[in-house]
Amino acid sequence: MSKIQDETFRDSIGTIDSEGKRKFIFPKKPSGKLYTYRKWVSYFLLLVLVVNPFVKVNGNQFMMFNILERRFNIFGFPFWPQDFYLFVLFMIIGVVFVILFTVIFGRLFCGWVCPQTIFLEMVFRRIEYWIEGDRGAQIKLNKQAWNAEKVRKKGVKWFLFLIISFFIANVFLAYLISSDSLFLMMKEGPKSHLSTLVSLLIFTGVFYFVFTWFREQVCIIACPYGRLQGVLLDNKSINVAYDFVRGEKESGRAKFNKLENRAATGKGDCIDCKQCVNVCPTGIDIRNGTQLECINCTACIDECDTMMEQVGLPKGLIRYASEDEIEKKVAFQFSPRMKAYSAVLLLLIGVLVGLLFLRSDVEATIFRLPGQLFQHKGDRISNVYTFKIINKTNSDFKAIRFQLKDIKGTLKVVGNQELQVPKQGISSGTLFIEINQYLLESDKTKLKIEVYNGNEKIQTTNTNFLSPRSFD
Repeated sequence: MSKIQDETFRDSIGTIDSEGKRKFIFPKKPSGKLYTYRKWVSYFLLLVLVVNPFVKVNGNQFMMFNILERRFNIFGFPFWPQDFYLFVLFMIIGVVFVILFTVIFGRLFCGWVCPQTIFLEMVFRRIEYWIEGDRGAQIKLNKQAWNAEKVRKKGVKWFLFLIISFFIANVFLAYLISSDSLFLMMKEGPKSHLSTLVSLLIFTGVFYFVFTWFREQVCIIACPYGRLQGVLLDNKSINVAYDFVRGEKESGRAKFNKLENRAATGKGDCIDCKQCVNVCPTGIDIRNGTQLECINCTACIDECDTMMEQVGLPKGLIRYASEDEIEKKVAFQFSPRMKAYSAVLLLLIGVLVGLLFLRSDVEATIFRLPGQLFQHKGDRISNVYTFKIINKTNSDFKAIRFQLKDIKGTLKVVGNQELQVPKQGISSGTLFIEINQYLLESDKTKLKIEVYNGNEKIQTTNTNFLSPRSFD
């Protein structure tokens, strides 16, 4: 194992000082090949995140999570409360995928895909670098008195942070209440939508607090995923890792001396420049091994490669690798645990695909009215029912009618005979079914009822019809 020189990290985290107070992190501005890749990935994901709730597929919002009304759109497919099991299955698949991804690649999701990291590192901190400068300039500005320069820089930064937080809150609200509702509020004014306005202001305040003050504490304290990785990772998982075998060797790490032959002295390739610590957005020392705070952002890899290049040593002292690869020189292998998670994931995806193919765009239910028995009407028996029709499509149903299948009888809808169901809407009511006694073979007959929109059959549903036990 690595020869750790300072073990105080075991009793504290990088964002807490010796007195237990919050220690703000001023990471060095990252640069390098991996950071360039991460910027392009982040900009693409930011574009997707912002555009998603405003894109429509067949009239449906591409992504929507209306928790209050229990209506969800995923990739343009609408899910109603009756489809909640499908949404739950989607979420389970997402969790299993993240677990499998973590088992193989560690916390890579956090550093490259998580919206919290993308917004903080690629939006807010880049604005901070632009206004206040790099690490040294930020530390100096933070320590100096509140003079005109500090007021101007901090004021401009906080104002821009507030504007961006307000923008993010609008996008977030579009996911929750739909972009149409958001545009309606903008058109009609906030006075007509006070509850939406209050929600918007609350979200703005939350995002402003997170990205201005709380920052990396979300990843360290609030996010449960960081705790989850401690259970999922093993020696075969690929992480951002320090090659302690090469970095420490026999004599440990030491400052670089160009006149010294490090191979002859047994000193490791780590020159103890601490640049990997300075660039870390969560304030850890990656040389201490895999830690809860590490989000696998790869900033330390780029910084270490730069330093190795400057002193003429091979790159890759910090790299993506498993502990087995570093210590035992064992190449990555797909372990039985990874295979098991993959099998579960494929099974769940197969079940979901099958259920999606079986899912109908129209859902009609007809139930006997509770507490009501059959009625005699001459030689006919009558039952009363309630019905509900859910139209999940983007077309209005303008002429709904019902028809008995495989048995003769009369079906009458109470009230308006021209039953209509608007797109993405629900219609309900009451109907009577009357059937001659001689056609009923038992006291409980199963009926099939076809539902038509004009001449187009849109659904077939089942219900029970009660009648006397004896017809004598």
